Amino acid sequence: MKRYGLVGYPLGHSFSQKYFSKKFEGLNISHSHAYHVFEIESLSDFPEIWDRYPDLEGVNVTIPYKIEILPFLDEIDVSAAGVKAVNVIKKKGNKLIGYNSDVFGFKQSLDAWLMGVEVEALIFGSGGSSLAVQAGLQALNIPFKIVSREATKGDLTYSQLHQEPSIIDRHYLLINTTPKGMSPNIEEGPPIPYDRIDQNHYCFDLIYNPEETFFMRQGRQNKARTKNGLEMLELQAEKSWEIWNK
Repeated sequence: MKRYGLVGYPLGHSFSQKYFSKKFEGLNISHSHAYHVFEIESLSDFPEIWDRYPDLEGVNVTIPYKIEILPFLDEIDVSAAGVKAVNVIKKKGNKLIGYNSDVFGFKQSLDAWLMGVEVEALIFGSGGSSLAVQAGLQALNIPFKIVSREATKGDLTYSQLHQEPSIIDRHYLLINTTPKGMSPNIEEGPPIPYDRIDQNHYCFDLIYNPEETFFMRQGRQNKARTKNGLEMLELQAEKSWEIWNK
C-alpha cells in the first residue's frame, strides 16, 4: 500500500483526504493507495507517524505547522527554501524532504483571476500561508504590505488600518491568510475597516470552508470582486501529487 496524508491541528474537515480519495478512485488505484488524516496536537508526535506507517510516501502539512515542521526535515527543496515554509513532505529513502506547492497554487489562481490588472496588496496574517502568498506576489511583481497583530511581524498592524483607513483605499488587492472565518467560526474575519472596500477591490480568501467567508461577504456587499481558496487548494494538491511521483 502506498500511503499519503495530511498533518495539522485541528482537522475537523479535510479537503485533501476527500480530494485524493476521489483522485485514487478516478485513477483506479484506490486498492493500492490511501490518504489519511493525522491530527496531532504537537509536532513531537510527528516522527511516530512515520514509525507507525513504514509505507507512508508523503504528507501535506497545514495550519499551524508549515513553519514549525522545518526542524523535523532532512532536506528542504528549493521551492520551500526561499519561502521558509513547507506544505508537502516526500519520503525519499530514509530522508524526509520538504517542498512548497502553496506558492504555485496561489500564483496560478491569482494570476488567472486578476487578468493583468495592476494592483497593490495588503496581506492579512504573517504565518506559513502568508509566506507562500508573499512569494507568489513577488513572482507576479505585485507590491504588498503585511498586516499583523504585532508590529514586529509585519509592515502594519490592524490598529494602524483603523487609525488610517485610507490605507485600504490605496491597496486594491486584499488577501486573508489567517484562519479567521474558517468553519465553524464563520462570523469572524480580519479586523479591518470593511466600509473602505469598494468596487475597485479584489478580496481573496485562502479559506474554502465556508464557500463565502465573512471577509468575502463584506467585500461582495461593497461591490468588490471576491474569490476563495478552493482553486488554489486544488492546484497545490495536484502539485503535491506531482512531487510525490517524480
